[in-house]
Amino acid sequence: MSISAFDHPFLSGLVGDEEIAACLSAEADISAMLAFETALARAEASRNMVPANAAQRIAEGCSMFVADVARLKASTATDGVVVPELVRQLRTVIGGDAAQYVHFGATSQDVIDTSLMIRLKTVLFLFADRLSGIISRLDDLEARFGARQLMGHTRMQAAIPIVVSDRLRSWRHPLAQYRERLVEQNFPVQFGGAAGTLDKLGAEAGAVRALLAQELGLTAERQWQSQRGLIADIGNLLSLITGAAGKMGQDIALLAQMGGEIELSGGGSSSAMAHKQNPVAAEALVALARFNGVQLSGLHQALVHEQERSGAAWTLEWLILPEMVMATASSLKLCYELAASVKSLGT
Repeated sequence: MSISAFDHPFLSGLVGDEEIAACLSAEADISAMLAFETALARAEASRNMVPANAAQRIAEGCSMFVADVARLKASTATDGVVVPELVRQLRTVIGGDAAQYVHFGATSQDVIDTSLMIRLKTVLFLFADRLSGIISRLDDLEARFGARQLMGHTRMQAAIPIVVSDRLRSWRHPLAQYRERLVEQNFPVQFGGAAGTLDKLGAEAGAVRALLAQELGLTAERQWQSQRGLIADIGNLLSLITGAAGKMGQDIALLAQMGGEIELSGGGSSSAMAHKQNPVAAEALVALARFNGVQLSGLHQALVHEQERSGAAWTLEWLILPEMVMATASSLKLCYELAASVKSLGT
């Protein structure tokens, strides 16, 4: 049994998303961390910090490496992070003189934060694609029903007549804005070494960081291990996306409540009232928006990284950010399905 609704045996039927969950899995995390170690060795070899044959052996070892996850779990309980044990296992697999060059000049946070950026880059591009699909569905609704009338409401009271296009614009415009922000999002490599100074690399530090970023398809910036505004910004964008989808869900739920102005296919059944078609997807969008809004405050608490690294703030991010990603994934999936379920809108 799972604690989280996102992978719960039956609640995940409502809010789960296997495609995005795979990007957040331990397997995906380990794969991205191994990509970091491979890219680091190659970057350092190109600057003569690591022997070329050692870098090749590290790359080969990473490509065939199979982690002992039970040992990773046990060591994380004592070390607080997975990387020390992962590096120990990797050095054992690589063996020989090359083993000493694994993880050279790096620290655990470099590996973990860079893995996060690699996987978030994939996730946010998928989110942008999903938003494109939702926008296309809303465009289709406007083409079909845009000239029809709706009763406009202010403060939950009937106001003046509007047309369907007016309501659709309030749904579509923010989603289009947030899609552009996803496409433009920056994903920097994290590479600072023990205290953010890359002390072991000396004058080659900047060059190695740039090569490492290039190898991984990330951007090269100064280390950001204790400056977590990037994580808060991403969380804020996720909350904005689910908030916009939640507004659409709330509007559709109210239209369904009033009757006559919207017709939806599907809908949820009631165990007590056979005549009902509950607007389940619309309600879930509201809940997911509120969930992310609450979680965002936690990410802002995690901005306080004392001195050069905070174990407490970092752990808080691990607890919150994956849940926000999954809530956004579910929201976008349900938003598309809801838009596709509209059979008629307006009068």
